[in-house]
Amino acid sequence: MSSTPLVVSDVAKSFTMHLQGGLLLPVVENVSFSIRAGECAVLGGPSGAGKSSILKMIYGNYAVDKGQIIAPFGGRLIDLAQADPRTMLSIRRDLIGYVSQFLRTVPRVAAIDVVAEPLVGRGIDRAVARDRAAELLGQLNLPERLWTLAPATFSGGEQQRVNIARGFITDHPILLLDEPTASLDAANRSVVISMIRKKKQDGVAMLGIFHDEDVREAVADRIIDVTAFSSRGGVAA
Repeated sequence: MSSTPLVVSDVAKSFTMHLQGGLLLPVVENVSFSIRAGECAVLGGPSGAGKSSILKMIYGNYAVDKGQIIAPFGGRLIDLAQADPRTMLSIRRDLIGYVSQFLRTVPRVAAIDVVAEPLVGRGIDRAVARDRAAELLGQLNLPERLWTLAPATFSGGEQQRVNIARGFITDHPILLLDEPTASLDAANRSVVISMIRKKKQDGVAMLGIFHDEDVREAVADRIIDVTAFSSRGGVAA
């Protein structure tokens, strides 16, 4: 894996407001930065500046209007902005992990299996994957009595701990973090800070959004000011 596994070059994004006569709403433009292995870079800027939109373009949830998102994959450099859906699924399985603000899971699936699923999807024995899931859930102080229950019944903070465990269980070379500590108490925020530091030691390249100033200061090696890329008047997710 390259020492710079993610390069974003001259990326732009806008939304078409179909209910407002096709009004074009610019979000970001000329977005350019790179992330090094073992680094946690943080997207900074006010709400609406386009931070989450940048993460979603890298992960393939949002289309890119222009520019390139380059990463090494399958023995060559590829442009994630041009990747077809099948390739993007492989990229998500093997290259880029993602911890979102909200847990989206299949109903009635036990929390421990929700967490284990990314490993099972990569061919790891289910029992081994569940053992690793149990280790992470314990580390995040989720009561063992909840592990066999569906996360849909959990509180917001409990769901987010499942979400974090699921995102951290693999060894993806790139990890995107969208407000992972937003619903957590101080003790579990400290656990997540330790988990991020461990990923850095393992050489993972991380790009995150953290509105919690204490967490941001604890994990950020560098702040990328998104206001430098925000289109004038743009309102972004």
